[in-house]
Amino acid sequence: MKANVISTKRGTRIRVLEAGSGAPLVFLHGAGGLLAENPFLDQLAGRYHVFAPELPGYGESTGDELLEDMLDFALHGWDVIGELGLSRPHLIGHSMGGMIAAEMACLAPRNLARLVLVGSAGLWIDEQPIPDIFSFLPFEFAEVLFHDRAVGEALLTGGLDLSNADALMEFYIANTKRLAMAGKILFPVPNRRLAKRLYRLTTPTLLLWGKSDRLVPPVYADRFKALIPHAELELVDAAGHMLPYEQPEAFVNAVRRFLS
Repeated sequence: MKANVISTKRGTRIRVLEAGSGAPLVFLHGAGGLLAENPFLDQLAGRYHVFAPELPGYGESTGDELLEDMLDFALHGWDVIGELGLSRPHLIGHSMGGMIAAEMACLAPRNLARLVLVGSAGLWIDEQPIPDIFSFLPFEFAEVLFHDRAVGEALLTGGLDLSNADALMEFYIANTKRLAMAGKILFPVPNRRLAKRLYRLTTPTLLLWGKSDRLVPPVYADRFKALIPHAELELVDAAGHMLPYEQPEAFVNAVRRFLS
């Protein structure tokens, strides 16, 4: 995928990965950002014109100090779509990106073709609280985020040996920067009140969840389905919270079926 940098009217500078042709499709990443390799985006680009913007504070994108609350992030998403010149794109949001995508759809449901929420954050169930990712130690992420911990460790660290002090420090610094930005969106989730706005989300919606998701378990998918007027749910075997990375072919096939 090629990388471009765009500027929004608010003043953010956003790095956007782009590839493919066809109907426009925008992918919003989760709290961990885009990884070094994102094979599911390459596969989607075989049928769609894919855009994957990095949030301010992630990668080379800047302007995180300009975004303070969820309305800022939702409007930022629409600002990016506007700068890209897209009309009624498909929108996919993973985890934290799903929360932003849902808020965007609540604001302007008719401005999207279809919406896919993948292991989306944004709701809270007292009987099944979401683990506090801000308290995780490096070795805990793979265990919670993936069905297969070994696969997760390799993907999250990019091959870094976390037993090496320098590599561990590098991981800590990068992860701290990402989580600082994510904290503006995700903390505290119970007070974001997305549930009260989901009645506005009339865009046809697919809820796509890993059966082994231990961060945002499938019970949250059921709650989203109950609150969104036109939503369907699909669970994927042998996949955790990082479904697009752990089962890219199953993820892409499910998205294609829904968008076709």
